[in-house]
Amino acid sequence: MRFLFLMDSLDRVNPDKDTTFAFIEAAKERGHQSLHCLIHELGVRAGRTFAKARTIETFAEEPRIRLGETTTEISLDDVDAVFIRKDPPFDRAYSYATLLLEHVRGGPVILNDPRGLRDANEKLYAMHFSEWMPKTMVTSDRETILAFVDEVGGRAVIKPLDGAGGVGVLTLFKDDKNARGIVDVLTFEGKRLAMVQAFLPAVSVGDKRILLLEGKPLGAILRVPRADDIRSNIHVGGSVVKTELTPREQELVQAIGPRLVADGLNFVGLDVIGEHLTEVNVTSPTGIQELGRFTGTKPAAKVIEWVEAKRAAQRA
Repeated sequence: MRFLFLMDSLDRVNPDKDTTFAFIEAAKERGHQSLHCLIHELGVRAGRTFAKARTIETFAEEPRIRLGETTTEISLDDVDAVFIRKDPPFDRAYSYATLLLEHVRGGPVILNDPRGLRDANEKLYAMHFSEWMPKTMVTSDRETILAFVDEVGGRAVIKPLDGAGGVGVLTLFKDDKNARGIVDVLTFEGKRLAMVQAFLPAVSVGDKRILLLEGKPLGAILRVPRADDIRSNIHVGGSVVKTELTPREQELVQAIGPRLVADGLNFVGLDVIGEHLTEVNVTSPTGIQELGRFTGTKPAAKVIEWVEAKRAAQRA
């Protein structure tokens, strides 16, 4: 099969941690060809989507991931799957790319569905499952936010709706003289929405990333924050340890999995703190290499096998 990876440039890829690297490696091991494309290298002609693409391949020696020398225009009708693995933010260019991919709906397997990606802001989408979340609100109004902080016990977390990797996540304290300034910065002085959540003390234990494939758990890792930070994202220095799903977390997955599948969000990372859902990561969820190392399994290969089965079912 031929797979197209719509992703970032290779300088953004860490072969020891990157989930997209693991997918390309697993695809190679199963005899498939992988192609690389940046989002601005997509186009549409006569109603058909095309890409300026180069082959991409993994290796055991450095450099461990390499592009072919020749750029070729390919029709997306001629590939078997498109992996949308562009890292956030979900900006206008990202949105346009998902719209271009609508022209191949019903053709190659697309992971994740472009319509689902447009509908599922990683912060706001979680609010469809508010019963599993800590107390949460979204607003741009400073006084409303400060009143919420008081309501939830004097400590809350504020985050931008378009952030990723822990960027912009800050703690708000009721009596902190910087609180008003923090809110103004995050909301652009009341002109932009922000999410505010009750502070979860369990964050000191860690933030659990649960990886799902077609609504079912592949497994989970626990990201533990540094002693001097509340953020546990690997990107900002969090460490990763082995973990398992609790019975309540299994219930959480069972409750929200069907909605994810219905929205075409088949490879998803749930962020869970103290058995509370905080975010639903759908653009380019990470953690699959760490999961594989802890479990001694090959979860990336399971994703590739799933794509193979989906494509085979289309052709049957």
